[in-house]
Parts: sequence; structure tokens; C-alpha cells
Amino acid sequence: MKKWTGNVNIDVPIDEVWKYLDGSLEDMQKIMPNVVENTLVKETEDGVGTVYRQKFKEGKRVQEYDVKTLEYENGEEEKKLKVAFNLANMFNITTTYELQVLEENKTYFRYTTSNEPLKWIAKVLMKLGGGDKVVVQFVNRVKQVAEENYNPGQ
Repeated sequence: MKKWTGNVNIDVPIDEVWKYLDGSLEDMQKIMPNVVENTLVKETEDGVGTVYRQKFKEGKRVQEYDVKTLEYENGEEEKKLKVAFNLANMFNITTTYELQVLEENKTYFRYTTSNEPLKWIAKVLMKLGGGDKVVVQFVNRVKQVAEENYNPGQ
């Protein structure tokens, strides 16, 4: 299993960042444009155990998988969402999004992902992939989208 972590400070309030991680499909697509569907399958009262069926488009191929919430914390000062899914019977993927208030309009964002290859070819593909680069690009995209779309007058 391989694990990557990236973090960044974002110059917007925590709830403005959170909506991209735990909000509408439209908001989610601003940071994850390849997610084309996110349908609630099972909802739990505290969030843990909630399941979404997600569709992810890469080129002409669409992958479908169930995303299960493992941890869910939606406090005023700290927020955390940890999910897991199986991608194409090749990888078990776990991702964690953590937010923390630094100041009124400043949020710390940490993104951690781990991939467990399930087949030998997946192990080879993982060695060829650019995990660190992908994580850095993702945290920077979250920062850019949140800061560009923040309108303090609303």
C-alpha cells in the first residue's frame, strides 16, 4: 500500500472549502471534474456508513463504484471526511479530507490518500504513476477553486 499527503492554507472560511467536499455534485465537480454522478445509496444519521454510488469518467470510459464514509466530523473549527472505495477491482482507495480553522477567513486543508493494489498489474501501474504530483495538483486545485469562487458579500 502506498500513501500520499498534501496540505495547503486556503484564504476562505472553512465552510466555503467544505462545500466542495461534502456538498452538491455541482460543487464537487469544480474540484473533481471527472466525477459525473454522485447518488446517495444509503444515509446514516451521523454520516459514518453513508454510501454514495459515484461515476467517474476518464476519456470515454466511465467507472462506477460505491464510496463508503468511514469517518465524518462536521464541527465549527474542524471538519473531516474519510471515504473508501474499490476502483475496478484493481485498487482499494482510501481518501481523507481534513479542514481546520486557522483564522476567520483562513482554512488549513490536508488531503491524504492511500492506494492498495489488488492485482500484480496494479502494483506495476502504481510504480509508474505520479502519486505525489497528483496530490499536489489536487490540493492546489481546491485552493484555487475555493479562493476564486469565494464571495464574502453573499
